[in-house]
Parts: sequence; structure tokens; C-alpha cells
Amino acid sequence: MSTAEETAGAEDMPWGEVTPEAARRLLVAAVEAFAERGYHATTTRDIAGRAGMSPAALYIHYKTKEELLHRISRIGHDRALEILEGAADGGGSAADRLAEAVRSFVRWHAGHHMTARVVQYELDALGDDHRTEIVELRRRSDAAVRRILSEGVAAGEFDVPDVPGTTLAVLSLCIDVARWFNTQGRRTPDEVGALYADLVLRMVGAGAQKK
Repeated sequence: MSTAEETAGAEDMPWGEVTPEAARRLLVAAVEAFAERGYHATTTRDIAGRAGMSPAALYIHYKTKEELLHRISRIGHDRALEILEGAADGGGSAADRLAEAVRSFVRWHAGHHMTARVVQYELDALGDDHRTEIVELRRRSDAAVRRILSEGVAAGEFDVPDVPGTTLAVLSLCIDVARWFNTQGRRTPDEVGALYADLVLRMVGAGAQKK
């Protein structure tokens, strides 16, 4: 599955907000190149060639390669925050909301694994200002999961002695899906999301307090 196929028609990866069309093509090409070769091994010529454009055309839309990475990272982290805060603010018990957060977050990382690899694993390639901006979005995502866990502990739904550490474990588990997921494998993104939601609920002892 190419990045274009990942994102085409996908409501939860809004490359459609990137305009004009040439800028979107360059962004999709950059995701593919960064995921395949890594940010530092990718040149602007590589990106332009994948987009069927000249290297000079890239600079009309993006001043630098790092600006392209920042744009990709910002869109991906905005979507991650939307998923996690949406689950945290949703209805139902803490267990319901944690399951929804994990299921949706994992489904996104599996369904858009090439994009997610760039978003999650190329953070250090960003410039200082852009990295600070993205780190703040990650902090807010962390806070959303931590809030669900804290509310679950307070309600007696979860047995979690270390909420910050468990938050890190939950997010790390979800994010790692982007590293190994294979579209030719036997599980779909929905199936992996359901599996991980069940695993996380077991990890936090959901329901154990009622026994």
C-alpha cells in the first residue's frame, strides 16, 4: 500500500487540506520517501522525482525539506490529539473511553503505517522551534490518556499504581504498530485495534476491582 492509497478517500488522514494539488503531491511523495529511506537519506530531488516534478518546483511550495517534514508531522499529531482527546471527552465509563482511545489510535497507526512511521519516528529531524511545537502536541496526547487512567483509578475501575508510567506504556504499545504492521498480514487495522484495546484493558485491571 502506497501513502497515496493510504490517504486517498480516508477521512481520518486529511491530506485534502493541503493545497494546491502540487503541494499535496509533494507531501505524499515526501511521506513515501521518508518512510522508505529515512529523513536524512532523502533528498529534495528524491521527493520531487516521486511527485513527477522538478526539484525547483518543490521550493515553490516548501522552503526546505524540514518544512515538509514539519507539515507532515503537524497533520499527523493533530489527528492523534483529535483521536485521544475525543475518546477522553466521550461518554461511558473510563474503561469504555480507554478502549475507544486505544482502538482508534491503533487503527490509525495500522491503516496509515507509512505515514505514522514518519510522524512518530522522525521527530528528532525537526528544527528546534518545530520540535517544540510537536512535543507540546505529544504532551497533550499524553495528558488525554493520563486523564482517562486517573479517572478510572478514582472510580475504582482500574488498578494502576503508576499512572504516568502506564500512560507511557499504553501510548508506546499503540505507536509501535506503525513499525511492524503489514497490509499483507492476517489482521486488519480494525482487528489489531480491537486486540490492543482488550490487551490494554487487561493491563490496567479493568473490572478486577469488582470481583
